[in-house]
Amino acid sequence: MKGLMLAGGSGTRLRPITHTSAKQLVPVANKPVLFYGLEALAAAGIRELGMIVGDTHAEIEDAVGDGSRFGLEVTYLRQREPLGLAHAVLIARDYLGDDDFVMYLGDNFIVGGIDDIVARFARDRPSAQIMLTRVNDPRQFGVAQLDDTGRVVGLEEKPQQPKSDLALVGVFLFTPEIHEAVADLKPSARGELEISDAIQWLIEEGRRVESLTISGYWKDTGNVTDMLEVNRLVLESLESRVDGRVDGDSELIGRVVVERGAVVERSRVVGPAIIGTGSRVSGSYVGPFTSISPDCAVVASEIEYSIMLPRASITGVSRVEASLIGHEVQVTPAPDTPRAHRLVLGDHSQVQLSS
Repeated sequence: MKGLMLAGGSGTRLRPITHTSAKQLVPVANKPVLFYGLEALAAAGIRELGMIVGDTHAEIEDAVGDGSRFGLEVTYLRQREPLGLAHAVLIARDYLGDDDFVMYLGDNFIVGGIDDIVARFARDRPSAQIMLTRVNDPRQFGVAQLDDTGRVVGLEEKPQQPKSDLALVGVFLFTPEIHEAVADLKPSARGELEISDAIQWLIEEGRRVESLTISGYWKDTGNVTDMLEVNRLVLESLESRVDGRVDGDSELIGRVVVERGAVVERSRVVGPAIIGTGSRVSGSYVGPFTSISPDCAVVASEIEYSIMLPRASITGVSRVEASLIGHEVQVTPAPDTPRAHRLVLGDHSQVQLSS
C-alpha cells in the first residue's frame, strides 16, 4: 500500500502566517504539523509516499527531504493549482499505479495514529474506507449520511442543510477503483474536483464504501483557534526535560521542556510549555500551553497559550495570550500617547470600552 500526502494548499485561513510559510509546517509543540502525519503513515507500515505540493513546494521539500528520516521514500508531485482533493488523486495516477493507497491531508492531526484503520482496510479491502467524526457545525466539512445499518449512503461537500453531524476526517483509504470514479468527475460549484463526489460515484455504482466513526481527537489545523488547541493537546503529553540553562532565580512549574542551548533567567515558566533551542526567556512569565520555537526571545514580558515561530521576539509587553506569532516577528510596546476613542456608532448601539 502506498501513501498520498496532500501538502499543496495555500492556507488562506492562517494568513498572514501563510503568506510566507507553508501551513503544513507551522509547528505544534515545536514540530511541524506535517511531521505528525508522516510519522503516523510510517508507523502504519507505509514506505512509499507521494507528496502533493504546490507553491510552497521548495519549503516543504527542504523540510521533508527524501523522507528517510521518517522511514519513507518520498516522491514529490507538483499541483499547479489547488483544484480539489480528487484533483490530487488525478495528478498522482501514474505514481499510484494499481496499488491501494491511503490519502492523508497534511494539515490534519489525529491522536492515536492510523495503524488499526490501515490494518482493517488491508484485511477487508472495500473500494473506499472513510473516517468520520461528529462535529458541531457540519456545514464546514464534507458530511456523510448513514443508513440504519451504518452503511454509507450519501456524501455532500459543505452542505448548507447537512443530513447528519458526521464530518469526513482527512484520512481516506482507496483501492484503484477510485481512479475510475475520479476520471468521471466534473468540477463542483466551487470549481474543484471533490473527493466526496468521487466516493459518492462509488456508492451509486454499487461499490463497497465503509466508514469508521472515531471518538478520539481530530483537528483540521487550518485556522489559528484549532492550531492553538492542537498545540495544547500535544503539550498535555509533554514530559519534563531541561537540557538548556535555568538560573537559580527562575522557577519551572509542571511539565516544562527547556531544549539544549535555551536559557531561562529570572523567569517563571508554568507548564506544559516548551522553550526551543537557542531561545532566551529573561525576566518574564511563560504560561501553560505555550510553545516557543528555536532562537526566540521573551524579555520582560508575559505570554500564555500561544505559539511563537522561529526567531520571533517579545520585549516589554505586559500580556500576550491565544496568539500565533510568525517568523522573525518583533512585538514591543506602543509609545506612550494620549488615549482617546474615536467612534461612529449607529442607533441603539451598545459599546464596552476598557477605559
